[in-house]
Amino acid sequence: MKKLRVVVSLITQDNDFQLEQAIAAEDAARKLGVDVEILYADNDSIQQSQQILNFVQCKADARPDGIILEPVGATALPQVARAAAVAGIPWVVLNRRLEYIGDLRREFTVPIFSVATDHREVGRIQAKQLAALLPDGGSVLHILGPSETDAGRLRTEGLNEAKPASIQVKTVKGAWTEASAHKAITGWLRLSTSRQAQVDIISAQNDAMAAGAKKAFQQFCDEGEGREHWLSLPFIGVDGVPTTGQAWVRNGTLTATVIAPPLAGTALEMLVRALNSATNPPECTMDQPQSYPSLESLAGKGRRKTPAQAAKAGGNSN
Repeated sequence: MKKLRVVVSLITQDNDFQLEQAIAAEDAARKLGVDVEILYADNDSIQQSQQILNFVQCKADARPDGIILEPVGATALPQVARAAAVAGIPWVVLNRRLEYIGDLRREFTVPIFSVATDHREVGRIQAKQLAALLPDGGSVLHILGPSETDAGRLRTEGLNEAKPASIQVKTVKGAWTEASAHKAITGWLRLSTSRQAQVDIISAQNDAMAAGAKKAFQQFCDEGEGREHWLSLPFIGVDGVPTTGQAWVRNGTLTATVIAPPLAGTALEMLVRALNSATNPPECTMDQPQSYPSLESLAGKGRRKTPAQAAKAGGNSN
């Protein structure tokens, strides 16, 4: 029997979660006896498109038995997906719910589906973490991922839906990497208004950006009381990779994270099962995130405000 070969296209190597996606795919491939080829798009949707098209447009006997991708851009390569389906190549998308998948499933018989974390629930959990850590309310500096991605947009919506009205959120923009958050926080610190800003927690839409933010405060804040204040604040993120996010919580680099497991291995298992059984999985399979540590344990770390702090915070919110 021919050994299956699957291409896995990921966003970047400069992100612990994307590297964990690669590891998950490789581990699943070993268990399943499948060959996988990992590609990285360097955060460039055009590069990702061309990389995948090289496989779609090659000779029939050299084409892969499936393509799994976590898309860089907002559109998630619908024309490349169609080209793959026309060529008879299964198409699996990670961490997106896309209208075009339903359209292609109605037109083609090859497996076409998505596997995604419930990103809106990620945002809701992060809002509950903020509420546990700020029982009297307060102000959060929040580092966003790209808004054109499902993860960035839905995590923001979930957080805004679930956070208490007593918690105000200021935002800066990142790009999922530690370096992008470091740059964003460095730029924010250069603003004259940042010196007087009331901030009680630094949060980010992934752990890499939370870690990058903390490094920026370490490097660019003046020695002494100001620097000590910033570094004493809770830093929270998302992804919860065991070797980074969860480890950072255990060693105190972060106060909390949200575990959103890498899904490339799950997607590969579903694809191989579909190919072996000539079936098509559900259009979208959702994975549920969880708080790390538990929300109950975070409640014990909550910072109560003095009457003077509460009055000041109330004045700042108007």
